Amino acid sequence: MNSFYHKNIKEGINLLPEAEARHCIQVLKHKVGDELLILDGVGGMYKSKIINISKKVCEFEILASETIIPKSFKIHLAIAPTKNINRMEWLVEKLTEMGVDEISLIQTKNSERKKIRMDRLEKKVLSALKQSKNPFLPKLNDLIAIDSFLSEHHSQKKLIAHVNPGHNYIRYIGDSIDPGEDTLILIGPEGDFTETEIDLALKNEFQLISLGPNTLRTETAGLVACYAINLVNKY
Repeated sequence: MNSFYHKNIKEGINLLPEAEARHCIQVLKHKVGDELLILDGVGGMYKSKIINISKKVCEFEILASETIIPKSFKIHLAIAPTKNINRMEWLVEKLTEMGVDEISLIQTKNSERKKIRMDRLEKKVLSALKQSKNPFLPKLNDLIAIDSFLSEHHSQKKLIAHVNPGHNYIRYIGDSIDPGEDTLILIGPEGDFTETEIDLALKNEFQLISLGPNTLRTETAGLVACYAINLVNKY
């Protein structure tokens, strides 16, 4: 059963948003009577049936609905975008599939990308949401300078991944997380965070953590960090 996104769904009869309707009718060639799964991005899953279609309109009725309870912990990944945008698009897809709750893009001194098209990333997130049938749409935040981000109030446990071997007190990420707690994890660019950025993070109560003995690419590090948090929570 193909999945579609509709954030303002109501009980009874609904219309798919225009872009979703075009994809449903013109690309997937759905017909009247076909069943669909509608996701509202906030935990609602609606088994539905098409009752009327035209070139740009897809009308459906809800047959059954289910509200998914959110998991007991939240993951917020803050990451410096990669120079190659395809790698960042791949990452947000995988993070959505994994159930990450929030993604923030941060600009650091060593960042290789200073601008990013949020609309492209948002499309990748929506596509991954539907493909994975994840009932919760991640929040995607636009690019922000790291000093501004660090100065904001964050109530989660705050972790920052660092590869500098001079910090011999760094703990492995799996030993830094308790099941059921919300976690914010910072991942730097290929050139890593500067010492000034690390010091600023520490002053704002971030804890240094390690993702293992090898130096990982930015997108790999982001994926490993979030997977480790899921693993600790047996999710």
